Amino acid sequence: MKSKKGSLEVVAGCMFSGKTEELMRLVRRAEYAKQSVITIKHRIDNRVHTACINSHAGRVLVASAADDVASLRAAIPQNIEVVAIDEVQFFPAEIFTVIEELVDRGVRVIAAGLDTDFRGQPFGVMPQLMTYADHVHKLSAICMQCGKDARWTQRLVNGKPADWNDPLIMVGAEDAYEARCRTCFSINKPVTLHGQTNRTA
Repeated sequence: MKSKKGSLEVVAGCMFSGKTEELMRLVRRAEYAKQSVITIKHRIDNRVHTACINSHAGRVLVASAADDVASLRAAIPQNIEVVAIDEVQFFPAEIFTVIEELVDRGVRVIAAGLDTDFRGQPFGVMPQLMTYADHVHKLSAICMQCGKDARWTQRLVNGKPADWNDPLIMVGAEDAYEARCRTCFSINKPVTLHGQTNRTA
Protein backbone atom coordinates (compact mmCIF):
# COMPACT_ATOMS: atom_id res chain seq x y z
CA MET A 1 0.00 0.00 0.00
CA LYS A 2 1.35 3.40 -0.98
CA SER A 3 1.99 5.92 1.77
CA LYS A 4 -0.32 8.92 1.77
CA LYS A 5 1.14 12.07 0.19
CA GLY A 6 0.76 15.53 1.63
CA SER A 7 -0.18 18.70 -0.24
CA LEU A 8 1.04 22.19 -1.09
CA GLU A 9 -1.08 25.33 -0.81
CA VAL A 10 0.40 28.60 -2.03
CA VAL A 11 -0.93 31.98 -0.92
CA ALA A 12 0.27 34.56 -3.44
CA GLY A 13 -0.28 38.22 -4.15
CA CYS A 14 1.14 41.71 -3.91
CA MET A 15 1.87 43.57 -0.68
CA PHE A 16 -1.20 44.49 1.40
CA SER A 17 -3.28 41.73 -0.23
CA GLY A 18 -3.70 39.80 3.03
CA LYS A 19 -1.28 36.92 2.37
CA THR A 20 -0.10 36.66 5.98
CA GLU A 21 -3.69 37.00 7.24
CA GLU A 22 -4.70 34.07 5.02
CA LEU A 23 -1.70 32.03 6.16
CA MET A 24 -2.69 32.67 9.78
CA ARG A 25 -6.30 31.66 9.05
CA LEU A 26 -5.19 28.36 7.52
CA VAL A 27 -2.83 27.73 10.45
CA ARG A 28 -5.62 28.40 12.96
CA ARG A 29 -7.92 25.95 11.13
CA ALA A 30 -5.21 23.28 11.27
CA GLU A 31 -4.74 23.92 14.99
CA TYR A 32 -8.49 23.68 15.58
CA ALA A 33 -8.33 20.30 13.87
CA LYS A 34 -5.68 19.33 16.46
CA GLN A 35 -2.96 18.92 13.84
CA SER A 36 0.68 19.57 14.78
CA VAL A 37 1.76 22.81 13.10
CA ILE A 38 4.99 24.76 12.80
CA THR A 39 5.19 28.23 11.28
CA ILE A 40 8.46 29.44 9.74
CA LYS A 41 9.40 32.88 8.46
CA HIS A 42 12.46 34.17 6.66
CA ARG A 43 14.88 35.81 9.06
CA ILE A 44 15.27 38.83 6.76
CA ASP A 45 11.80 40.07 7.69
CA ASN A 46 12.61 41.53 11.12
CA ARG A 47 10.30 44.54 10.99
CA VAL A 48 8.83 43.65 14.39
CA HIS A 49 10.47 40.50 15.74
CA THR A 50 12.25 37.52 14.22
CA ALA A 51 10.32 35.05 16.44
CA CYS A 52 6.88 35.82 15.02
CA ILE A 53 5.07 36.82 11.87
CA ASN A 54 2.99 39.97 11.81
CA SER A 55 0.18 40.87 9.45
CA HIS A 56 -0.37 44.46 8.33
CA ALA A 57 -3.64 44.28 10.29
CA GLY A 58 -1.62 43.82 13.49
CA ARG A 59 -2.18 40.11 14.13
CA VAL A 60 0.76 38.07 15.44
CA LEU A 61 1.67 34.39 15.15
CA VAL A 62 4.65 32.73 16.83
CA ALA A 63 7.16 31.47 14.25
CA SER A 64 10.63 30.03 13.90
CA ALA A 65 13.10 32.05 11.84
CA ALA A 66 15.28 30.59 9.07
CA ASP A 67 17.33 32.08 6.25
CA ASP A 68 18.58 29.10 4.24
CA VAL A 69 17.67 25.49 3.46
CA ALA A 70 19.82 24.08 6.28
CA SER A 71 18.19 26.20 8.99
CA LEU A 72 14.76 25.51 7.48
CA ARG A 73 15.30 21.75 7.65
CA ALA A 74 16.61 22.02 11.20
CA ALA A 75 13.48 23.88 12.32
CA ILE A 76 11.01 21.23 11.10
CA PRO A 77 10.24 18.35 13.51
CA GLN A 78 10.22 14.87 11.99
CA ASN A 79 6.60 14.01 12.78
CA ILE A 80 5.03 17.39 11.96
CA GLU A 81 1.72 17.40 10.10
CA VAL A 82 1.53 20.99 8.81
CA VAL A 83 4.38 23.34 7.86
CA ALA A 84 3.48 26.99 7.17
CA ILE A 85 6.15 29.20 5.56
CA ASP A 86 5.74 32.97 5.31
CA GLU A 87 7.73 35.20 2.90
CA VAL A 88 8.76 32.09 0.98
CA GLN A 89 9.99 34.22 -1.96
CA PHE A 90 13.06 35.21 0.08
CA PHE A 91 14.33 31.64 0.40
CA PRO A 92 16.83 30.22 -2.13
CA ALA A 93 15.58 28.07 -5.00
CA GLU A 94 16.58 24.91 -3.11
CA ILE A 95 13.54 25.36 -0.88
CA PHE A 96 11.48 23.77 -3.64
CA THR A 97 13.28 20.46 -3.03
CA VAL A 98 12.61 20.70 0.71
CA ILE A 99 8.91 21.37 0.12
CA GLU A 100 8.70 18.53 -2.39
CA GLU A 101 10.26 16.16 0.17
CA LEU A 102 7.81 17.29 2.85
CA VAL A 103 4.82 16.72 0.57
CA ASP A 104 6.14 13.29 -0.43
CA ARG A 105 6.33 12.22 3.20
CA GLY A 106 2.74 13.26 3.91
CA VAL A 107 3.11 16.82 5.22
CA ARG A 108 0.68 19.59 4.34
CA VAL A 109 2.73 22.65 3.37
CA ILE A 110 1.28 26.17 3.25
CA ALA A 111 3.59 28.72 1.62
CA ALA A 112 2.82 32.44 1.39
CA GLY A 113 4.76 35.02 -0.59
CA LEU A 114 4.92 37.81 -3.13
CA ASP A 115 4.32 36.46 -6.62
CA THR A 116 6.08 39.43 -8.26
CA ASP A 117 8.85 41.77 -7.15
CA PHE A 118 8.94 45.58 -7.27
CA ARG A 119 9.87 45.37 -10.97
CA GLY A 120 6.73 43.38 -11.72
CA GLN A 121 8.77 40.23 -12.43
CA PRO A 122 8.17 36.71 -11.03
CA PHE A 123 9.72 36.58 -7.57
CA GLY A 124 12.19 33.83 -6.68
CA VAL A 125 10.80 30.32 -6.36
CA MET A 126 7.16 31.46 -6.39
CA PRO A 127 6.38 30.53 -10.04
CA GLN A 128 7.70 27.01 -9.49
CA LEU A 129 5.73 26.59 -6.27
CA MET A 130 2.52 27.89 -7.84
CA THR A 131 2.91 25.38 -10.68
CA TYR A 132 3.53 22.49 -8.26
CA ALA A 133 0.78 23.48 -5.81
CA ASP A 134 -2.43 21.56 -5.24
CA HIS A 135 -4.18 24.85 -4.46
CA VAL A 136 -3.23 28.47 -5.16
CA HIS A 137 -4.90 31.30 -3.25
CA LYS A 138 -4.26 34.32 -5.50
CA LEU A 139 -5.09 37.47 -3.57
CA SER A 140 -5.40 41.08 -4.64
CA ALA A 141 -5.26 44.37 -2.75
CA ILE A 142 -6.79 47.80 -3.40
CA CYS A 143 -4.86 50.18 -5.65
CA MET A 144 -3.68 53.08 -3.51
CA GLN A 145 -3.93 55.39 -6.53
CA CYS A 146 -7.32 54.66 -8.09
CA GLY A 147 -9.11 52.15 -5.85
CA LYS A 148 -9.29 49.29 -8.35
CA ASP A 149 -8.08 45.74 -7.72
CA ALA A 150 -4.31 45.77 -7.27
CA ARG A 151 -1.95 42.90 -8.10
CA TRP A 152 1.35 44.81 -8.27
CA THR A 153 3.78 45.98 -5.59
CA GLN A 154 5.01 49.53 -6.21
CA ARG A 155 8.24 50.43 -4.42
CA LEU A 156 8.68 54.12 -3.70
CA VAL A 157 11.85 56.09 -3.02
CA ASN A 158 11.22 59.64 -1.79
CA GLY A 159 7.65 59.28 -3.00
CA LYS A 160 8.62 58.29 -6.56
CA PRO A 161 8.76 54.86 -8.26
CA ALA A 162 12.01 53.02 -7.59
CA ASP A 163 14.53 52.53 -10.37
CA TRP A 164 14.76 49.18 -12.14
CA ASN A 165 18.41 48.84 -11.03
CA ASP A 166 17.66 49.31 -7.32
CA PRO A 167 18.35 46.30 -5.04
CA LEU A 168 15.80 43.53 -5.38
CA ILE A 169 15.18 43.11 -1.65
CA MET A 170 14.33 46.00 0.65
CA VAL A 171 12.19 45.21 3.67
CA GLY A 172 9.58 47.85 4.40
CA ALA A 173 5.90 48.64 4.68
CA GLU A 174 3.59 51.57 3.99
CA ASP A 175 6.46 54.06 3.89
CA ALA A 176 8.21 52.26 1.00
CA TYR A 177 5.53 50.32 -0.87
CA GLU A 178 2.05 50.68 -2.34
CA ALA A 179 -0.35 48.20 -3.88
CA ARG A 180 -1.25 49.27 -7.42
CA CYS A 181 -3.30 48.10 -10.37
CA ARG A 182 -1.65 47.35 -13.69
CA THR A 183 -2.47 50.83 -15.03
CA CYS A 184 -1.07 52.73 -12.04
CA PHE A 185 2.01 50.54 -11.61
CA SER A 186 5.16 52.25 -12.89
CA ILE A 187 8.71 51.02 -13.52
CA ASN A 188 11.39 52.19 -15.98
CA LYS A 189 11.77 48.75 -17.53
CA PRO A 190 14.74 48.41 -19.91
CA VAL A 191 13.68 47.73 -23.50
CA THR A 192 16.16 46.51 -26.09
CA LEU A 193 15.59 47.84 -29.62
CA HIS A 194 18.03 47.07 -32.43
CA GLY A 195 20.83 46.30 -29.99
CA GLN A 196 20.35 49.48 -27.97
CA THR A 197 18.92 49.63 -24.45
CA ASN A 198 16.22 52.21 -23.83
CA ARG A 199 13.92 52.70 -20.86
CA THR A 200 10.18 53.09 -20.59
CA ALA A 201 8.57 54.81 -17.62
